[in-house]
Amino acid sequence: MTAKILDGNALAKSLRQELRQRVNERINKNLRVPGLAVILVGNDPASEIYVKGKRRDCEEIGYHSNFQHLSSNISQQDLEAHIATLNGDPRIDGILVQSPLPEHIDEGRIIDVIDPGKDVDGFHPFNVGRLVVRRPTIRSCTPKGIMSLLEFTGVNLRGLDATVIGASNHVGRPMGLELLLAGCTVTTAHKFTRDTASRVRSADLVVSAVGKPGLVPGDWIKPGAIVIDVGITRGEDGKLHGDVDFDAAVKRAAWITPVPGGVGPMTRVAMLQNTLAVAEGEFANTLP
Repeated sequence: MTAKILDGNALAKSLRQELRQRVNERINKNLRVPGLAVILVGNDPASEIYVKGKRRDCEEIGYHSNFQHLSSNISQQDLEAHIATLNGDPRIDGILVQSPLPEHIDEGRIIDVIDPGKDVDGFHPFNVGRLVVRRPTIRSCTPKGIMSLLEFTGVNLRGLDATVIGASNHVGRPMGLELLLAGCTVTTAHKFTRDTASRVRSADLVVSAVGKPGLVPGDWIKPGAIVIDVGITRGEDGKLHGDVDFDAAVKRAAWITPVPGGVGPMTRVAMLQNTLAVAEGEFANTLP
């Protein structure tokens, strides 16, 4: 068996084209184009690259963009003031504060002060809470992008045994909730799990979101499983590596994402989809 590759770059490109068409339709109706604000604090090289990618995406599909690069020495109070201004800006539909933030900044508090109606990352407790009670509004971008990849496979997820490795607030926890909503039986493995290997070996669907190269050996993968690798780490050789031993897993899985080029592009396009949905008032009757 050789797995089919879930090409996130190709699918994200197609979805961006759809977004561009919808933006053009808004322009033809004399409606305002969606607006996205991105705040970058400090000079983390990986974050700078990621933000540049978001800027290119906005230019490609015709969004109004507001990119702010702030000093790493900015105070908590001043950063919250920047967010408050964007909360009240009618041209801005989505606000994203790029992580990681400097150690003196309370990241949880920053997420809390973003208007949940403009939280296009899907991190605000209100939006995560709506997913918990099966009434989703703005969805976390990486899980949302992964669900689009899974839809592309054409596989019926209902009844599948799924194992999510990692329990972060941004990926692991909302990913498990998305899969529950899709009808999977979900196991979440984390740093206290005693036997992650057995849980992966029995899984029809594996999502690994840890950021530890080689965490999942190929022989853990159940023949015919779907493998989604969220982890991405730059090794000493300068190359990017996922959590899963790709070369071995590709011989056992039915579908597998590459690293890079799998989940990452879908995370970015999910954020753009969320921004358009806010601009079109999709959540107007559900948000506070």
